[in-house]
Amino acid sequence: MTTSFAQLKNNRQNQFQKLANEINKGSYESKDDTRFWKPETDKAGNGYAVIRFLPAPENEDTPFVRIWDHGFQGPGGWYIEKSLTTLGQKDPVSEYNTQLWNSGLEENKETVRKQKRRLHYISNIYVVKDPANPQNEGKVFLYQYGKKIFDKLNDLMTPQFQDEEPINPFDFWEGSNFKLKIRQVEGYRNYDKSEFDSKSPLLDDDEELERVWKQEHSLKAFLEPSNFKSYDELKARLHRVLGWNVNQFEERAKISESAETADLQMEAPVFKSKQTKPAEEVFSEDDEEGLDFFKKLAEED
Repeated sequence: MTTSFAQLKNNRQNQFQKLANEINKGSYESKDDTRFWKPETDKAGNGYAVIRFLPAPENEDTPFVRIWDHGFQGPGGWYIEKSLTTLGQKDPVSEYNTQLWNSGLEENKETVRKQKRRLHYISNIYVVKDPANPQNEGKVFLYQYGKKIFDKLNDLMTPQFQDEEPINPFDFWEGSNFKLKIRQVEGYRNYDKSEFDSKSPLLDDDEELERVWKQEHSLKAFLEPSNFKSYDELKARLHRVLGWNVNQFEERAKISESAETADLQMEAPVFKSKQTKPAEEVFSEDDEEGLDFFKKLAEED
């Protein structure tokens, strides 16, 4: 792990390779958590900002963390919880999804699609330009984002063509600013027009860069077990949401150790409308406000 600013600068080529390996491996903020930055859109759903993804915080190894969650509605209410598979542990929803998927029944597979894990990432960022909230410019925040933006980071680091130079977007000196361009497409946020600028240092002064680095928030803290409910707590919640008693769950949950298989096989659902569509059509995995969305739906019931 990086323990000094000088080490961060001198070892960044080695860190780039480690990061490339990590990024190719296969929590959430409260809406009142001021550590998180969220892009603001106009009435038409369009938004623009320029941000810089920052290197790993002091005493940490990677500049992002992955968080899996579930969000779905059952007869007993909403299930909105972080998945223990984030920590490499068994999770009751993944166990149940695996059993349903392995049944071979299409109706059970459809239930799995509705209950599938969703993947989010969290990184530290530096806000270069925020026209909607200029007071954020020059400040360090946490930023939660989805697969589409993560894929753009990955594409920059591992380009497909020989004439393209690999760039570490998390590097202070040889990274790249990210132009976040948000559009409203078919009722949900779209980030396809977002792009990285040419390679450049974030700032020209190493002392200022070190000051920025010292302001970063811990990422590994999101993976502390204390931030997750226990298996038994999640199982009890799942009982209530599905309207089961304990015996019903135990009868249905006798499955193999590889409980996350179904989650890994399924594509993430896309959600579009909360009034007239089933839950799996209401949420885009690239919408960083997904958890708040599900909480609002639950409060309206």
